[in-house]
Amino acid sequence: MAKKKTTKKKTTRKKASAGKRIAPRREKRGLSADEVRLDTGDRQTAPLVAEVESAGGTAIGAYREPLSGRPILLASLPIAAVQPTPFQRDLSPTHTKRLAQKIEESGSFLDPLIVIRGEDGGLWTPNGRHRLAAAKVLGLRQVTALVSSDEDLAFRILALNTEKAHNLKDRSLEVIRMARSLAKRSPRTKESSFAAQFEDASLITLGIVYEQNKRFAGGAYGPFLKKVDRFSNSALPASLRQREGFAARLVAIDAEVKRIIEALQQRGFKSPYLRTYVVARINPVRFHRAKKGDAKPPMTTAAALTRMIASAKKFDATSVKQTDLALVAAVSGGGEE
Repeated sequence: MAKKKTTKKKTTRKKASAGKRIAPRREKRGLSADEVRLDTGDRQTAPLVAEVESAGGTAIGAYREPLSGRPILLASLPIAAVQPTPFQRDLSPTHTKRLAQKIEESGSFLDPLIVIRGEDGGLWTPNGRHRLAAAKVLGLRQVTALVSSDEDLAFRILALNTEKAHNLKDRSLEVIRMARSLAKRSPRTKESSFAAQFEDASLITLGIVYEQNKRFAGGAYGPFLKKVDRFSNSALPASLRQREGFAARLVAIDAEVKRIIEALQQRGFKSPYLRTYVVARINPVRFHRAKKGDAKPPMTTAAALTRMIASAKKFDATSVKQTDLALVAAVSGGGEE
């Protein structure tokens, strides 16, 4: 009887690491504990100590910021000595009142303000406006602050401000105020050099409109502008003049949109998505799908605005159906700002 040949079934074992991407180890950055330590009498902190004392405050301690190594002074400052930067968002009385109430309930003012030297020689807080206002509501004499010698920090720190969520109007107004300040400070610098501070080119254009009309429905035009608006390589003052022209044309477009909305309302349309629908219909780049990594816009901002107002002027309100608005409502992420 022939011996039955047995074959071993081959099995494949997957290694534990198979199919998994191992993230590369990030190189350690920054200072060690010993390097962070700094004395208030150190020559690096002496100018900061002098400024604090001249403002009526007192130095409490000092350290080197662990990422950049720049000296930071922990100080107590008189309330009256600190002002918010002139290009910050508008103060929210509701948020200030709520913040003051929570600080009162906790019995502690724990978050120091960030303070730098302002252009007028005073002390500015680019991060802490509502905390400063809440301290005034509570009647505090002094506030604690982290004082930095890096004056440019005022233009970079706003992106880190999560004290109160920014809406489109707040962010746009901050950006245009920063842009106007930087245009005076660095008139020969290209607008594109400040891309990190401004985050998005469309915010500058919208900011100009919001300066004129705080009730402008910027949320309806934001998606359109994001597709065509890019940072300019012109000097910032020249770029701002060009954007003022863009803003004026955007206001003219919105006037046409309001006219169309009124015509639709007269036909019985009452949807809260009327503006969203109309702006989408006249948007010349609404079907454009940007490719990943593609920085070039489908057309220039000027060309897009020209086409948009032409479409608005010839818009036929009688062609709109209720089903069209129902579709907009279904795909919309929410109402307008």
